Amino acid sequence: MLHSLNPATGQSICDYPVMTDAEVNALLDRSLAAQRAWSALDAAARAARVGALAPALRAQAEPLARMMAAEMGKPLPQGRAEVEKSATACEWYAANGARLLAPQPVKTEAANSYVAARPLGIVLAIMPWNFPVWQAVRALAPALAAGNGMVLKHAGSVTGCALLLEEIGRAAGLPDGLFGVVRLPGAQAGALIDDARIAAVTMTGSTPAGREVGARAGRALKKCVLELGGSDPFVVLADADLELAAAQASASRCNNSGQSCIAAKRFIVEKPVVAAFTAKLRDKLAALTWGDPLAGAFDLGPLARTDLRDELHAQVSRSTAAGAKLELGGSVPFGAGAFYPPTLLTGVTPGMAAFDEELFGPVAAVIEAKDEADAIRLALQTPFGLGAAVFTKDLEKGERIARDHFDAGSCFVNALVKSDPRLPFGGVKASGYGRELGPHGLFEFVNVKSVVIA
Repeated sequence: MLHSLNPATGQSICDYPVMTDAEVNALLDRSLAAQRAWSALDAAARAARVGALAPALRAQAEPLARMMAAEMGKPLPQGRAEVEKSATACEWYAANGARLLAPQPVKTEAANSYVAARPLGIVLAIMPWNFPVWQAVRALAPALAAGNGMVLKHAGSVTGCALLLEEIGRAAGLPDGLFGVVRLPGAQAGALIDDARIAAVTMTGSTPAGREVGARAGRALKKCVLELGGSDPFVVLADADLELAAAQASASRCNNSGQSCIAAKRFIVEKPVVAAFTAKLRDKLAALTWGDPLAGAFDLGPLARTDLRDELHAQVSRSTAAGAKLELGGSVPFGAGAFYPPTLLTGVTPGMAAFDEELFGPVAAVIEAKDEADAIRLALQTPFGLGAAVFTKDLEKGERIARDHFDAGSCFVNALVKSDPRLPFGGVKASGYGRELGPHGLFEFVNVKSVVIA
């Protein structure tokens, strides 16, 4: 069984039976047949059908938001925003897919030469629980626009969200099987990767899981996109607007209760302003409210599971034992639910868990830098490379740091890191490889085919 539990109450929501081998085979056969017919449509027809997902998603925004709140603790306003963002991604690929996929002529000695983009087949999407709608749709929209089908192996704890998405796809007119949900535990995903009916794999999750998926896909010689963990630096220089920086820091660190790969996690601040920035950030974190998202309008919900909460608390405890100072929070609340309060650590240095490891929850680590060069050095002192931000009133300097010095896939100046359907998204180093979203996401799962007519 796949178990869905409410992390705010610990109560069971639903148990879903794991698919049998026969059920999985039937799903893959339907997916393959649907994808072959889908790939025969021209790009404009496919794009229009992808666009139809947008109103279908919006029509189910409230049920999806409530399902996310129940299954993984997301505050309702954030769930509604996640659905809206997913709808805009569908609209972007509907508006741009056919144009981007058009054959590109190349002048050669032949009578006619061009590059065509053709679909690969069925893409297996292995997705986590923290953005149950967005992470699935941001992979689905470009895959379908390019002519592929998709089988979603979602996290078992958000099976209700996955099945509701499958229903929405049918309501939007997607052919039966083109987008299907396979109910399997993570340990059985490897067999899907090996299956000859799967052409490529996209996965969002932890770095250790990404290594396993990437290795399995590599052995099967299948294209793979991995969006993995991050320990994003958030650099505050001495000339920054500290009120803006603190507001963006709080929003970035605590969105989705801090459970985001691209949330700022290490706040690296030049020494002359570290005290002032810390005070502002502490005030903003202290003002946040938290509780059961289905019981009230709270800024933060619970973490997705109690074991994740306990792991986060252990990281905080190891950091304070190593010399970090606890400025706010840092204690496990009494009672039911996987709650953890907004927490602020100062005096964090390399070698501490709060510096070296990804903190997947509402814990902010402030690190003091001697100067700009030291801040950049500390920012780069990580195996991850998903996102990075710098705050400074000197926009030319900020752009130079973002473009030339940060080693990450998405770099922002005077704003928190976030994904955008129009821009490529992904990481480097231990944060994975390949890109989702934007034109680059469209071309990850196509056969870039040279056609030459003598």
